[in-house]
Amino acid sequence: MSKGFRVSLQTKILGLVFIIIVSVTILLAGIFAYWEKEETEEKMGQLALQAATTVSFMPTIKEAFERENPSKIIQPIAIHIQEEVGAEFVVVGNKDSIRYAHPDSWKIGKRMVGGDNEKALKDGEYYISKAKGSLGPSLRGKAPIFNDDGEIIGIVSVGFLIEDINSAFVSKLADIAGVAVAVLMLGAFGSFMLARSIRKDTLGLEPFEISSLYRDREAILSSIKEGIISIDQNGLVTMMNHSAMTMLDINFDTKGKSVEEVFPNTHMPRVLESGLPESDQEMTLNNRVVIVNRKPIYEDGEVVGVVASFRDKTEVREMVNALSEVKRYSEDLRAQTHEYTNKMYVILGLLQLGNYDEATQMIQSEFETSQDQNRILFDQVKDDTIQAILLGKISKASEQKINFTIDEESFLDVIPAHINRSKLVTILGNIIDNAFEAVADENEKTVTFFATDVGKEIVFEVSDTGPGIRESMIPYLFMRGFSTKEGEHRGFGLSNVEDIVSDLGGSLEVGESESGGTVFSIFIPKEKGGSS
Repeated sequence: MSKGFRVSLQTKILGLVFIIIVSVTILLAGIFAYWEKEETEEKMGQLALQAATTVSFMPTIKEAFERENPSKIIQPIAIHIQEEVGAEFVVVGNKDSIRYAHPDSWKIGKRMVGGDNEKALKDGEYYISKAKGSLGPSLRGKAPIFNDDGEIIGIVSVGFLIEDINSAFVSKLADIAGVAVAVLMLGAFGSFMLARSIRKDTLGLEPFEISSLYRDREAILSSIKEGIISIDQNGLVTMMNHSAMTMLDINFDTKGKSVEEVFPNTHMPRVLESGLPESDQEMTLNNRVVIVNRKPIYEDGEVVGVVASFRDKTEVREMVNALSEVKRYSEDLRAQTHEYTNKMYVILGLLQLGNYDEATQMIQSEFETSQDQNRILFDQVKDDTIQAILLGKISKASEQKINFTIDEESFLDVIPAHINRSKLVTILGNIIDNAFEAVADENEKTVTFFATDVGKEIVFEVSDTGPGIRESMIPYLFMRGFSTKEGEHRGFGLSNVEDIVSDLGGSLEVGESESGGTVFSIFIPKEKGGSS
């Protein structure tokens, strides 16, 4: 259909239903008319036959046949019965079909016409026939007249003109037509109400508008990065876009399933009950941190569903963490530069004062310390990212007068490619910085780093000589916002670490070091999808 001309849904429904109703009504009216005509003829025929039979059994009629002038007796009786029955004619004839009675008296004594008397006069049968008589085409009831000896002495013919039967049928047909018209009017009204109800259900939109909206909705839902989920008033999922399924690692059809079954902690049923929207709620769905907005769907003042949109915070968080680590690298490089600048000034001063031995000894000491660390760092730790992290932390520790050492037993090959490098920066950066803060006020400021990839897991261990962590605080240690230190913007580092380690399929343990401080152990599976 061209875009310039569109037939409305209401018109389509009215037209279709009206055509169906008209067709069915005409068909049924035709069938009923046919049955009515057959029934009318059947009734009129039976009436004619019964009247004819009754006359044939009348003793007066039989006795009249033995008189010289039978017509004198039979004619009045026939006329009376004709009037009582309402027949067009009651004709009585002898065995030679000569009339003894007829509505037209001048036809008495003449031969009966129609040619349908043979079965009655010869075989003695009672029957109904159609024939054209002297008065026109008629439906007749034929009955033989027997005398006391059982001989056929005459015939009775009672008839109704076909024209009169048709007139009676037409009068009844008018009643059928009236019923048909009433049915048509009722059907038209019903189709109008149906179209109106459907239009109300479709919010007054035409089918082409609905299909256009559906295409637009599908395109929008598939193009946006935010996850969208909607439920009905029964808490059943009605829609979930591709982004939602991807973020939540769902690969099965969720339509029609209970939202509590698919997402036990979405809180969408809570909004369904309260009818109050909820904005910017941070929560975890299927091990992903997301920001959720929930909004009730109203219809006629009642909540009929809830739609929730959520965006993955993990990527944003990883980007922020990476930027934080870049900032930390910058600070570590500044510390390294500052530390070496101070040492160069000291050496320059010793040389200017002529203390060559002390200058030589200081250079030698720095060289030996650097060589020991570099040997472990570059010979036993093969991954560039881990090397860069440790180099920065070594410089930062030197500036803060912290003894940061790499365990001689450490050995680490290149980290598998599926482990995101920025995630490693976040994990090790937070754990090592926490260790530095733990020993900052201690007399013995020692932090030890150990790494190994022997076996199926990569193991990182950071221990310190700090005051340790009370056992009662360990359950709250990884809660977002919880911190044992004072100040704003704290309590997020370890929470981020736990989320990332969990996302990698690993685990994190907290214990007490030999010196009474704290030791953090991180276990990350080498293979993707593995667990520790």
